[in-house]
Amino acid sequence: MAVYTEVSDTALAGFLADYDLGQLLAYKGIAEGVENSNFLLHVAAGFFILTLYEKRVRASDLPFFLGLMEHLSARGLVCPQPVKTRQGVLLGTLASKPAAIVTFLEGVSTRMPTVAHCAALGAALGQLHLAGADFPHERTNDLSMSAWPNLFAQAEDRADSVEPGLADFLATELSALAGLWPQSLPRGIIHADLFPDNVLFLGDDVSGLIDFYFACTDFLAYDLAICLNAWCFEADFSFNITKGKALIDAYQACRRLTDEEAAALPVLARGAALRFTLTRLVDWLNVPPGALVRPKDPREYARRLRFHQQTTGAQNLGLTR
Repeated sequence: MAVYTEVSDTALAGFLADYDLGQLLAYKGIAEGVENSNFLLHVAAGFFILTLYEKRVRASDLPFFLGLMEHLSARGLVCPQPVKTRQGVLLGTLASKPAAIVTFLEGVSTRMPTVAHCAALGAALGQLHLAGADFPHERTNDLSMSAWPNLFAQAEDRADSVEPGLADFLATELSALAGLWPQSLPRGIIHADLFPDNVLFLGDDVSGLIDFYFACTDFLAYDLAICLNAWCFEADFSFNITKGKALIDAYQACRRLTDEEAAALPVLARGAALRFTLTRLVDWLNVPPGALVRPKDPREYARRLRFHQQTTGAQNLGLTR
């Protein structure tokens, strides 16, 4: 989450007039994240999240995202619910941007995941994949391997200003992964961005999953690989295999990996590290002037990528059979 577009009191009041939420009492921007502009709304009906969709989110994809949240919630996964206007519409326009309101979930995200958090996250991810199995729509992953060369091209000329030698390092990795990437693994709905700031906890229990605006159809195990990168590295960039095992074991208690997925997990984790290195690098080099956003450091994921280049199998990530 972030704030790229400021919203005036008058514009917001006009937007809310279409909803049956009562008087606007207060609102404030939410600075975390890097993709959309988000605001916490306090209205007579309670607390809600207002999102203005920016950057990589296409307006044509929004019915997929909003419909997916409704579908997952109906199957017992706790995630935000889109709020309809009095006319039954989920999506509107505010400050010349597509905008929607979703329900507010109780809980807090963790900045320092524990083993217990990783286990709870693994179970929630498995539940998400099962709940999405009968979702009737598909969406291509716009940030899959086919998109990585274009992302690199956007940043190649300035990559070494972030870290000396980064351009050559990324170019070499792009070439290597093109020959290693699996072609046929179980596919389904994935979250694709289930970082700690997109998971809410009450104690050690997951109280909700949020920010589904990268959700798409892709390899299910790739979603697990993204989570291993996001949850299981320590501050010194060492991989915590105990956290990895807790995450994978809890996931497999819900949905067991196939032998092919297990064998591909190290390459998927390597690809996930490259994907986030590239998108963070592009964002780092192109923050809009005046945006209330904290860009994520791409070097953090380059360090993860170097770890994955040295692994010899999924056992290095905590997988046991």
